[in-house]
Amino acid sequence: MLRLNAREGAGGAWIGDSFRRAAEEFTTGGAGSTTVLSKLAELLFVEAVRRYLATLPEAQTGWLAGLRDAKVGKALAVLHTRPAHAWTTDELAQAVGMSRSAFAERFTSLVGMPPMRYLTRWRLQLSAVRLRESPRSLGQIAYEVGYESEAAFSRAFKSTFGTTPGDWRQQGQIQRRKRVRT
Repeated sequence: MLRLNAREGAGGAWIGDSFRRAAEEFTTGGAGSTTVLSKLAELLFVEAVRRYLATLPEAQTGWLAGLRDAKVGKALAVLHTRPAHAWTTDELAQAVGMSRSAFAERFTSLVGMPPMRYLTRWRLQLSAVRLRESPRSLGQIAYEVGYESEAAFSRAFKSTFGTTPGDWRQQGQIQRRKRVRT
């Protein structure tokens, strides 16, 4: 959970005004209200993350710490935008204007793992959500997150989550049914 104090920082007035505008929009519900609320929520979220990043200790690692760095942050954005692409460390380094070795070292020190390991974990996190929320086949989901074969996807998934993708999906369906009943 991120807590956003509208009284602190240069953008405090803007944040307070945005929350008031969102409340008005929610109450009145005029034409385009859903879009306005969605965009306001996105802006407020970005501001909250920016403020949180400013408070992280320099030694902090992880994807949020990587966002503080212009080059690593750009690489993370590229990976998150196109997770199914067959990325290489060389290609990512080129995308952010760095040498392969300098990029790999910087990414690893800020994020806490090498770029390709991060990409694998990101793909598997995406797939875990899709398995629970989507009726698409395992093969389709594997392809959507960058795996060329369902078998390779299943091995990676089981190695990370300790269960097969099919069992993961089934456990999610059972949990949803339990929540509906209560």
